[in-house]
Amino acid sequence: MEEKINILGCYVSSMNGDDNGDLFRQYIWGEKGICDTLKKLKHKDYGKDMMMILFEFYVNPIPYLLQNLKEIDSYRKNEKSIAVRIVVTDENFFSKSEEGRYSFLKQSVLQKLDLLAEVVKKKKLDTKMDLLKSDLQKLLS
Repeated sequence: MEEKINILGCYVSSMNGDDNGDLFRQYIWGEKGICDTLKKLKHKDYGKDMMMILFEFYVNPIPYLLQNLKEIDSYRKNEKSIAVRIVVTDENFFSKSEEGRYSFLKQSVLQKLDLLAEVVKKKKLDTKMDLLKSDLQKLLS
């Protein structure tokens, strides 16, 4: 089994039959999707306490789910992982131009890293969040 070496990963949740979900997946895993870019960063370069930061994208979540989504999940010590949630809606994504959509993705991911930096500091993890954000900004520009 191949060992996961990248520190950033992506997950998309959308309702079955939702055309917006299929469209959004193209921006994550399609030909110009951002997931391949995110996977260029290796966890070993940023410390030993964080092996995976999973960006969970929720496409037009139902109100109940939206009310109960936490922005950042609890740090999973055994897995050395954490999930960060990004809500994708008509207003913040689908109503935008292609350029606006990629801009939303980049800004959302970078903003979540800022929030995550607070968790890393509070939990006293050795993850170099400044370096991770800086490297990611270079890749996304």
